[in-house]
Amino acid sequence: MVDHVTSRWGIWVLISLRSNDLRFFELRDSIRGVSEKMLSQTLRVLVEDDLVWRRVEPTTPPQVTYGLTAFGREVGQPLTHLFDLITQRLPPREDARTWGGPVDAP
Repeated sequence: MVDHVTSRWGIWVLISLRSNDLRFFELRDSIRGVSEKMLSQTLRVLVEDDLVWRRVEPTTPPQVTYGLTAFGREVGQPLTHLFDLITQRLPPREDARTWGGPVDAP
């Protein structure tokens, strides 16, 4: 589980879901550089680890939404604090995409 949480994409998923539940495409678009395959694999293991929940709405095509479980919020809290601490110390950048962070990151 530690490997899943501390993996490059695992961290970004937990941070991206910290304030909102997101559909797959919203989550994909919020994490620059992640492929759909890597995001799917990361979400699968985070759901298995009970850090993230997954809801599928039976529409065509299916609408899949992800959010943090209570355990995921607990685990994500120190990661969010660490992320915020680090990003506050970074010099301003014009485009967050250059360093692979979430779109809404400074």
